Amino acid sequence: MRPAGRFYHRGVERTIALWVAYDGTEFHGWQNQPEQRTVQSVLEQALRRVARHQVDLMGSGRTDTGVHAAGHVSSFRTTCDLEPERFRHAIGSRLPKDVSVIALREVHPDFHATHSAVSKLYRYRIHNVPGRPVEGAVQRYTYHFWEPLDLERMRAGARYYVGEKDFAAMAGKGGNVRETTVRTVLRCDVERHYDEVRIDVEGTGFLYKQVRTMVGTLLNVGRGYWEPQRVAEILASKDRMLAGPTVPARGLCLRWVKYPARLLTPQGAVGESAMPIESVEPSAVRGC
Repeated sequence: MRPAGRFYHRGVERTIALWVAYDGTEFHGWQNQPEQRTVQSVLEQALRRVARHQVDLMGSGRTDTGVHAAGHVSSFRTTCDLEPERFRHAIGSRLPKDVSVIALREVHPDFHATHSAVSKLYRYRIHNVPGRPVEGAVQRYTYHFWEPLDLERMRAGARYYVGEKDFAAMAGKGGNVRETTVRTVLRCDVERHYDEVRIDVEGTGFLYKQVRTMVGTLLNVGRGYWEPQRVAEILASKDRMLAGPTVPARGLCLRWVKYPARLLTPQGAVGESAMPIESVEPSAVRGC
């Protein structure tokens, strides 16, 4: 019988997936950077202490400095023979207060947080009333834009984003685009929720600062500067100088990432349908 409270290594590697929420305000993004506090470095440090071996996380995406996440996914290989719930608790107890492991599970050996992703959804939150967002204690997670916005015009403009398009006009400088600036946006929804305007963008992948520039362009449409069809003209131009501003990072949150269901269990499940993190609802970032 194994003594309680000890970790054992069975010598057989397994693949583990983590669903993590974090407040990105005090992080220099997800990816490891020399002498910078990043989400990846914080998680890997905690994982090494629990697993007792080197851990290299594969992330579902590289969120920028100041961007939040309610359902970021990463994966790694380990020989640590620890039951998933105990593993999750052991990691969580070693993390700072602005990071939370909301789910951990053993997955199919072919699972890769980056390459297996089917789609992901980002939400941008705009505090759209004259009063500042400090009144609701959401100043870290929303962009204060006090001018009135016409949501019908914004929705009309957002329709031009949907589909497989060249988003060169929405790409920020500094991105690592090796092959193409063509990306597929599955939907772009614009809704009001009380004092907030929320823009949800689901796609199979995104360029550097793409979503934030898409939002900035829609704001120029919503405030009446541009007609909705201007969005199509900007995309066709492939010229970043013609698009709207890149809105601040604090309003952006990675909500979830979808994966094929068959990869979310060690042996694979029946069926090929894509799914996010099943019944686990991200909640660690306030209202994200």
